[in-house]
Amino acid sequence: MTSASLFPDPVVRLVAGVDEAGRGPLAGPVAVAAVILDASRPIDGLNDSKQLSEAKREALFPLIQERALAWHVVFVEPDEIDRLNILQATLEGMRRAIAALRPLPDLVRIDGNRAPKGLDCMAETLVGGDAIEPAIMAASILAKVSRDRLMVRLHAAFPQYGFDVHKGYPTPAHLSALAAHGPCAHHRRSFAPVRKVLDRR
Repeated sequence: MTSASLFPDPVVRLVAGVDEAGRGPLAGPVAVAAVILDASRPIDGLNDSKQLSEAKREALFPLIQERALAWHVVFVEPDEIDRLNILQATLEGMRRAIAALRPLPDLVRIDGNRAPKGLDCMAETLVGGDAIEPAIMAASILAKVSRDRLMVRLHAAFPQYGFDVHKGYPTPAHLSALAAHGPCAHHRRSFAPVRKVLDRR
């Protein structure tokens, strides 16, 4: 990881923020978003997605898509999470989201303490970055809303699990449904609660 402070300021023209949603759930993909904000088109109300109501996130979602200079959202599906592990799957999602941006950024700021390898630009990691960097805030909102919407669609196909309520997280209701019905195709089989159910069957 290279700090932008080692380079002259003119080198850093475009800064992307990167964040994810859904590392902890037992089901569904992890969503990773990358956003380059446009300074000439500011967006009021940006914040860490976890600090915003669902209604506020939904209101900001189209504004970010409309006003950002570039944005991209990637889903890394459960089978790839099971194959790579959740950390490596998240890093791979970050790499794909960043690579898909047009224009490409000069610098990416990533929420957390790990950056993917093989990037074609400089990278900084920021612990708690979703409360500091507006581009990361925007990415956190795109990732969260995109994933939540997908889980609501999965609920229509698998209503027995309650994905529309808990979004795949290991709530008591989800664990109870998992024990009663077993996992579906969208559960992460490498995660311990799912693996335990499979072992009992």
